[in-house]
This record gives sequence, C-alpha cells and structure tokens, in this order.
Amino acid sequence: MTTPRTDLLIRQLDTTWALFEYHADGLDDAVCLWAPDPYHWTVRPDAQGRWVADFQVPEPDPVPALTIGWITWHIGYWWTTTLGHCFGSEEPPEREEIFWPGTAEGAVEWLRGLHQQWRRRLHDLDDTDLDSTDRTATLPWGQGMSLADVAGWVNVELTKNVAEIGLLRILHGARNSHRR
Repeated sequence: MTTPRTDLLIRQLDTTWALFEYHADGLDDAVCLWAPDPYHWTVRPDAQGRWVADFQVPEPDPVPALTIGWITWHIGYWWTTTLGHCFGSEEPPEREEIFWPGTAEGAVEWLRGLHQQWRRRLHDLDDTDLDSTDRTATLPWGQGMSLADVAGWVNVELTKNVAEIGLLRILHGARNSHRR
C-alpha cells in the first residue's frame, strides 16, 4: 500500500502523463524537429549516426528556442539520470552519452518506458524512502534534497516540458494553417 505522499506524486505524474500522451498523438519527425526560430537547440546525428542534443554549460543568455526533439531528449536525459542515481545499481551515463532515438516515434516510446519505470519506482516508496537523502546524494542537481523533493521536482519539470511540447505543436499548427 502506498503512502499519501506517494499517492499524490503518482496522481500528479498521471495527470501530466495524460497531457503528454495527448501531445504525443500523431507527433511526427517533421514536427518534432521543426525549429520555431533560427536561434534554437535541437537534436541532430553526429558523425557516428547517434542523435546528440545541442547543449552548452553555462546556458547561454538568452536561452535558444527549442525543438520538440530537443525537449524529448531533455526529458529522457534527466529521467535516465534521476532513475540511475536514485534507483540504479550502476553508474548512470553522462549527459553526452544519452542519445535521442532518432525519430519522433522512437522518442515517444523511449519516454513511455522511462515513465513506466519512474511510476513503478514511485509506487514502491514509503515515507522513510521519501524522507531519505541517501538515494539523491550523487545526483548532479539533488545533493541534500530528499527523494520526495526530487520526485516532486521530476513531476514539475515534466509538466513544464509537456507544456512546452504542447505550445510548440500549437505554434507549428498555426504557422502551417496560416500559410494555406
């Protein structure tokens, strides 16, 4: 049986995930890689054919516009990293070793798999787990945070990213219908 805090985290995740599925319906490669502005970050194949994401540390100011492909890579990156650090048995890959699947369909399936892993892991947590900082100690962004705080952040970050995907789909659709 889950705890009330775990139930809340799962309900938040389920609500956001339903919105992701709505925006993922019919997502194709052209929309996924559409750049809303010439100054943008996206994903592109490298010399070995692996799809890498544009990235810069520190982030430029202003931050570039994003493609849906980049946003889906970003979700996959932080979910892979968070799952690996908080629940993994081995060291998670570095950011540069996390590649985009190369298609919109592949990205959606990748994120569905990560979502299922995350939801299952949340379901198994009790209050002691949620209050612990042991699992988050090696996260690049989670030192000193409880697992509950990290899980809440994951839900909020996912919500923000799904809203960005939705907005890009709306902008792409409006741009294309305006040109007809």
